[in-house]
Amino acid sequence: MEQKELVVLTGVSGAGKSSAMAFLEDVGFYCIDNMPPELMTTFISILSKNENYSKVAIVIDVRSASSFKSLMSSVSEAEEFGYDIRIIYLDINDKEALKRYKLTRRKHPFADKFSGNIKDAIAYEKELLTSLRAEADHVIDTSDFTTSQLRTRLAEILLGGTSNVMNIHCMSFGFKHGIPSEADFVIDVRCLPNPYWVEELRNKTGLDKEVRDYVFAFDDAHKLLEKMTDLLDFLNPLYIKEGKSQIVFAVGCTGGNHRSVAIAEALKEHFSKKWDNVTVNHRDIERR
Repeated sequence: MEQKELVVLTGVSGAGKSSAMAFLEDVGFYCIDNMPPELMTTFISILSKNENYSKVAIVIDVRSASSFKSLMSSVSEAEEFGYDIRIIYLDINDKEALKRYKLTRRKHPFADKFSGNIKDAIAYEKELLTSLRAEADHVIDTSDFTTSQLRTRLAEILLGGTSNVMNIHCMSFGFKHGIPSEADFVIDVRCLPNPYWVEELRNKTGLDKEVRDYVFAFDDAHKLLEKMTDLLDFLNPLYIKEGKSQIVFAVGCTGGNHRSVAIAEALKEHFSKKWDNVTVNHRDIERR
């Protein structure tokens, strides 16, 4: 049975909670923003009955300051529903906080209380959050972080690394049916010998052993696959650093039945050894 996880994400305004929540959604967490702590136990009790909500993230900010005691009580109660709970607190230094507010021109939650003085508003907010910060399992200072660095740090904390961050999708297609609009990379394998011209292979597909054996009977197919995987293995970690969480590799041949299917399956097999979320589909395999 999959371990149930509950992440309580909190911290200073401007420290990156929105970016962190976007990351959590990308890696499969069901996220809810600014839930009143008093409702958390009821909410978790409902979700715990549905296996589709094994990973839940709740964002709590200073707007719930009056209910922080209720929050800690609710966190304890949520453990009764089998959730492994972690509190992540995002912090930021005053200088960077002021800089970010000037750049975004967002209104601080306590701006009115201090007649628009953001420096005083930030100091007051941090004072209110002191007790919650002390309860956090992880405190991340994002003052010098880019969004991609924050995502990497969260991956280390929640996933034990980045192997579960990237969603890799391999697909095959036929050029005569059009290039897939969702493709990040289009790889043309029409340079390889075509099994279509072998009569006993014509009505088979790249999912059949005979076709795969034919495609990879040629050294050029192995060299092409090797060069492709070298390039893509180099690029995937770079995409993660830039905050990308999904990439689609589209492999095309003439009809989308033979060569592209065999190569897409080989790519999927290769990536599955290094990444957790790898899928494959063959768009035109039923077209003749």
